[in-house]
Amino acid sequence: MTQERVEYRVHALQRMWQRSITPKEVSIVLTEGAVLEEYLTDTPYPSRLLFGVVNNRPLHIVAAYNDEEETIVVVTVYQPDLLNWKSGFRERRK
Repeated sequence: MTQERVEYRVHALQRMWQRSITPKEVSIVLTEGAVLEEYLTDTPYPSRLLFGVVNNRPLHIVAAYNDEEETIVVVTVYQPDLLNWKSGFRERRK
């Protein structure tokens, strides 16, 4: 995802505050992160799971793109854990 206008859902803002994740960290993952999964049937916009490491901290961001308004919509943000993700945080555990 490129540098577009970014809109944060209330849920994302709550999680960012709870997890001490800054808008700057989110921005880095949005622009430099790798796409791990795509959710093409999500509504109101298809979304994707992005992964990035910022300041030695792995982060996952679920974000969608609103083509009509040229806006990235941040749905949620979290630091993945090894209970649900394999080492490297790029692949889910089965």
